[in-house]
Amino acid sequence: MHFTDLFIRRPVLASVVSLVILLLGLNALNELQVRQFPQLENSVISITTSYPGASSDLVAGFITSPIQQAVASAEGIDYLKSTSSQGVSIIQAYLKLGQNANAAMTEVLAKVAEARKELPSDAEEPVVSKSTGGTTSLLYLSFSSDQMQETQITDYLKRVVQPQLETLEGVSSAKILGEKSFAMRVWLNPKKLAAYELTPQDVAMSLNSNSFLSAAGQTKGQYVAINVSVDTDLKSIPEFQQLVIKRDKDSLVRLQDVATVELGAENDDSAVYFNGKRAVFIAIDAQPSANPLTVIDGVYKKLPDIQRQLPSALEAKINYDATTFIRDSISEVVKTVGEATIIVILVIFMFLGSARAVVIPIVTIPLSLVGVCFFMLAMGYSLNLLTLLAMVLAIGLVVDDAIVVVENIHRHIDEGLSPLKASITGAREITGPVISMTLTLAAVYAPIGFMGGLTGGLFKEFAFALAGAVIISGIIALTLTPMMCSKLLTETNSPMAQRLDEIFEKLRARYERRLHNTLNYRPVTLVMVITMLVSCAFLYHYSKKELARDEDQGIVFSMSSAPESATHDYVDAYTGELLKVIDSFEEKEGSFVIAGMDSVNSVMSGMLLKPGSEREKTQMELVPVMQQKLAGISGFRSVSFNLPTLPGASGLPIQFVVTSDQDYEVLYELGQELLGTAMQSGKFIFLDTDLKFNKPNASISIDRSKAAELGISMQDIGSAISTMLSGGTTNRFNVDGRSYDIIAQVERDSRRTADQLDDYYVRTASDALIPLSTLATISEGVEPNKRGQFQQLNALVISGIMRPGVSLGDALNYLQNNAREIFPKGVGIDYAGQSRQFMQEGNALIFTFFFALILIYLVLAAQFESFRDPFIILISVPLSLMGALLPIAFGVTSINIYTQVGLVTLIGLISKHGILMVEFANKLQIEEGLGKRESIEKAAGIRLRAILMTTSAMVVGVLPLLIASGAGAASRFDIGLVIAAGLSIGTIFTLFVVPAMYVIMAKDRSKTKNPDNDLTNLPATN
Repeated sequence: MHFTDLFIRRPVLASVVSLVILLLGLNALNELQVRQFPQLENSVISITTSYPGASSDLVAGFITSPIQQAVASAEGIDYLKSTSSQGVSIIQAYLKLGQNANAAMTEVLAKVAEARKELPSDAEEPVVSKSTGGTTSLLYLSFSSDQMQETQITDYLKRVVQPQLETLEGVSSAKILGEKSFAMRVWLNPKKLAAYELTPQDVAMSLNSNSFLSAAGQTKGQYVAINVSVDTDLKSIPEFQQLVIKRDKDSLVRLQDVATVELGAENDDSAVYFNGKRAVFIAIDAQPSANPLTVIDGVYKKLPDIQRQLPSALEAKINYDATTFIRDSISEVVKTVGEATIIVILVIFMFLGSARAVVIPIVTIPLSLVGVCFFMLAMGYSLNLLTLLAMVLAIGLVVDDAIVVVENIHRHIDEGLSPLKASITGAREITGPVISMTLTLAAVYAPIGFMGGLTGGLFKEFAFALAGAVIISGIIALTLTPMMCSKLLTETNSPMAQRLDEIFEKLRARYERRLHNTLNYRPVTLVMVITMLVSCAFLYHYSKKELARDEDQGIVFSMSSAPESATHDYVDAYTGELLKVIDSFEEKEGSFVIAGMDSVNSVMSGMLLKPGSEREKTQMELVPVMQQKLAGISGFRSVSFNLPTLPGASGLPIQFVVTSDQDYEVLYELGQELLGTAMQSGKFIFLDTDLKFNKPNASISIDRSKAAELGISMQDIGSAISTMLSGGTTNRFNVDGRSYDIIAQVERDSRRTADQLDDYYVRTASDALIPLSTLATISEGVEPNKRGQFQQLNALVISGIMRPGVSLGDALNYLQNNAREIFPKGVGIDYAGQSRQFMQEGNALIFTFFFALILIYLVLAAQFESFRDPFIILISVPLSLMGALLPIAFGVTSINIYTQVGLVTLIGLISKHGILMVEFANKLQIEEGLGKRESIEKAAGIRLRAILMTTSAMVVGVLPLLIASGAGAASRFDIGLVIAAGLSIGTIFTLFVVPAMYVIMAKDRSKTKNPDNDLTNLPATN
């Protein structure tokens, strides 16, 4: 008994198989996790070390270098990036995709601990943290008040709100932005210190020795133990003011005599604004392995409790939620699934003209889409944008096998067989092609599923989910579909079905005539195939290339920088102009500004846009307008940009790294030369380097001989200057169970210029005070704003954005080619951020494409027991590729990660047509003794309706992707365009090229002995 006969004769068995698939899928659907992208381990480990007052050169040599050398050997690091600036060292270790972040964190912590002994004793403990490395956090909460000061808001958030948020599942950190932490500020007056013959060290020593945290212990009698506490620390402003610094005969010099004491902010170099109003933000970051949607859901559940606890004067609002775009994207894809299903049903009905016939292939859609969820759950996958996109494509794919079975059985009924005999005969005939088509389409995704890097991480679930749906549809097509045909199809057709049969019969006759004429000119067809194959290379070469197109995420980001010498007051003044620019947009729904986020002179801003339905311009159209307006702010250098659409990258799209072991001055000159050439090319709307020689520097040269004569050590001089200028922590004090910094520093009026350093005094060995000018000379100059390194080499990063119409690939190629001409030997180039992703992933799918092609060839060779037939079948691949590349080459979209996946998908889709024709032609040669030409002409004519039906179902099924709008529309459009254009054009050529190649290359099987195809044992029918 033939395999399919069993299910036709046992309809309950066929129904049970499908019901089991459905039940398992429904159960899995309820358990599957919902997220934006497949889970990716993509982490950045940051090591931040503060060395208050130290120059960038000192930080680079004594902080960054030893830590960097220790960390570099840690396993799983893709690249190291570091920045040494005034008083702080930041080292970022970017882990390879898929690397276990917790294991890497443990190893990095151990290596940092090893390097700690090499750091200066005055340096603070390195702080090690891990993050996903994105440009923005998932959620920003703003807290503002008309009555509370920012220091009070910050203190409340640290005590009450931050601990509650950081304990939520999946939350990596709840960072406070614009924080103004309490600190006891001791503003020293150099002239009063000199008048009382005091030095900054005297004040620092008094603060350390007289604000002492005493752990006294306890008394212990025979039966009673009593804890003892000693009030040896200072807690309030009056206590600090009355602190005795010096006893001079009968008088006491107190701290208030030489300094102003106030409870102020630890740092005044940052500020944040929400809708133009000063506020304090909390930024929520998720752990690298956590589901962003689940994390933010947890925050939303906790938020009502937090708001109930807030003081009446404090107001909390959500000012940016990155998961809104994620949820909208998922909602749009789910809607697309429904639209595609309806469209495919209508297309099938238009081809079959019978409601009974339409029901049979349509049943395959829910069974396959729901059934594959069980496979996804078993594999640990999730419902995400890419697996849902796979389901959209699967709608057109899963009905193909059922359509072929129904069409073949329907043809036999039209020839006079009963529905039962037609089902048995048709199912037997079509089993081979269905298995071949199913395995071919499933095999095409195997190379994508086993890829590494970002592409493999993103599209593994997409590929295997789509392959699983296709395999399930094949099982249904060979079990349930023949059984339903035997029960539902009738020998008499409806008037509409009869009319459609007549139309397709005429179409078949016309096609066979044209095909017959075409086969007379086979060399012309062969030349055309070669021409189209060559054209694919040209079309690909001249197409725009990028990692992924920008998506309208409902927010326009901008980064602004002030001159390196700018203070917070300068930045604050021009921030007002920035807010005016943002307010000038009609599309604005809200805004936020974070001034002093990375450094005093840096500002990040975001303009939240109204929903897409309420504005005429897209985010991509608004970015250049914003850029033009920001250029009018004279005090800032600004750039407006879109957020990366793929995970794992941050910052501007262009991040071109120049590395060398030479001095920073050489790097700066080379960078400026490349920058000037690039900006003249007209390819860039903004370019800038992170290395600038514009930071004012006052260098103090000490006369060491004179200092030695006076008994003054370099430590005395360094400590005095550091205490007056650095703003470092002198000690800590306790209030209400929390400790805060004590910061002694010269008041601002006494440190406005470098010349005022002459007013600072140091103590000689004879206990006399002398001005610093006695020992030192001051020379002013400029130094690098920071000293960056990449892979432990001195480096600068050229960051920027392209002009509209210029792809990322073109921009990076231009920079790379010019750099090779300009740079001398010993200067290298590298990439970071999105540029690094593009260079690593740009050609990954090209190799996968050819690997998939070879794999499918071998699968077909095994199925057809021939090395010729697979070549004939796959000759249609370059034809469909040319069709897909045409709109890309004409600028409709670009070669990106989505279009490349679409190109790989085309291999399996277009090869199904060749399988139908070649398999049936071989059977006609063997069973009817026809020659190669006669058999392929007859096979192509008989399979024409099935080919047109499956093509139409797939092409029209992706129509919702082509007309998509809303969140994530660009990526859906890209993959839909490639499939629709490639399959449509490829099918037209396939109908004529595959038969021609069959006549040229196929084996003559007409003399092969006919197999036994006995139907005598079929049961009687009415």
